[in-house]
This record gives sequence, C-alpha cells and structure tokens, in this order.
Amino acid sequence: MTLTARHAATHREETIAVAGVTFAADPAGALYWPERGLLAVADLHLEKGSSYAARGMLLPPYDTAATISRLARLIGYYAPRVVVAVGDSFHDSKGPARLSREDRASLKGLQRGCDWIWLAGNHDPDPAPDIGGRFLDTMTLSGVNFRHEPNGAPAQIAGHLHPVARVSHSGRAVSRRCFASDGQRMVLPAFGAFTGGLNVRSGAFADVFDTLDFTCHLLGEGRLYAFAAGRCLPD
Repeated sequence: MTLTARHAATHREETIAVAGVTFAADPAGALYWPERGLLAVADLHLEKGSSYAARGMLLPPYDTAATISRLARLIGYYAPRVVVAVGDSFHDSKGPARLSREDRASLKGLQRGCDWIWLAGNHDPDPAPDIGGRFLDTMTLSGVNFRHEPNGAPAQIAGHLHPVARVSHSGRAVSRRCFASDGQRMVLPAFGAFTGGLNVRSGAFADVFDTLDFTCHLLGEGRLYAFAAGRCLPD
C-alpha cells in the first residue's frame, strides 16, 4: 500500500466552516479548502533541532526530515494546487541556510506543480533565498484572511498559538493538538515535529475568541474529536 493510499485508508477529515467557507480538517493537522485546491499548514518550525544544537541543547537532528515527510503524505493525498505555510515555517531566520542538501531537495520537490506560499511569521519574518515559493505577509482569498498571528478579526485563519486541548477521557487527562474555531475564525495546530503547545484555556485564546464559545477539534488517530472549549481542562 502506498503512503497516499494508507493516508486515505486511515484518516477521516472533518468539515469545519469558517466565515461561511467549508474546509476539510485533516487529523494530521492540516486544513484543506476543496474549492480552491488549497492546503494550509502552520508552524512547521523546520530546523528547530539544529537551532537548539547551536545553543548547546542537543536534540535529535531529524525534525525537518520528519516534518517534510508528513507534509509529503498530505500533498500526495490532496494534490493541492496551492500550499500555504502559515508562518514560523523555520524556527529562526538562519534555518533555511542550515537545511541539508537532502531536505532542501525534498522541500523543493514538494513544490512542483503547485503555487507554494510562505507567510511571514514571528520566527521567520523575512523572505529566505533558495527555498522556492512566494513570500507574503498575509493572504486573503474569497474574504478569508490567512495570517500567522491571530488578532481576533472575523474571517481569519491563523497559527502562532500552537493550540492544545486537555480533556478528561476514561478517568485520565489527555492532551492533544487541536484546531480551535468559533465558526468565524480559526487557529491551526502546529504541524512541526518538535513543536510544543499552548492550552486553549490560556488568556491568549480569550484574546482571539473573546469567550469560551469555541470548539476544539482534537487530533486523534485517524480522526478528530470535538470538545467545547468550556469542557477542556486548564493546565
């Protein structure tokens, strides 16, 4: 069975509407817009391992390859016409220069046949050379604004906050990355292999959604699990 066929057999998307537009939320942590053929992922944080190593904090140096491999499966499955990396695609501004030859080639290979857009993040605000694609601060399509840092405006899809929901299941607390959405705005889960998360009950999410009247779509094994934010546990 190919990787694409395996993804199709083991993953079930959930439809989530944002500002009247229906998206398919994949349990791998990506968002697909069928009408536009657009695949969006946030917070890849490529080369985080090498960034830590440069400061003497040794991590296994495989995060970039692992993240690219996961993204390759999704691109093989959805065959998107547009791929949007919603900011913090690299862990720091020197990350692109630290890419191995193999990882750089893999990344460019994923860009064949599609319009690849890098959105500016707080970790990587400036365009980087020799990684392909186009660089934008934000992007708006059909009235939906894609940007890295959410500001609470309606019709917005953002990243940056790395949402994680903590829920009670079978008598124990379980934490999972999640999509957070109230139907007018959405915060995407972090996609990178080494990315951590922020509890959806933190004040940063209150600044985006104003209240706890939003839904957390937890990433599970092959499917999503929806919980009202008010049912989620604080840290």
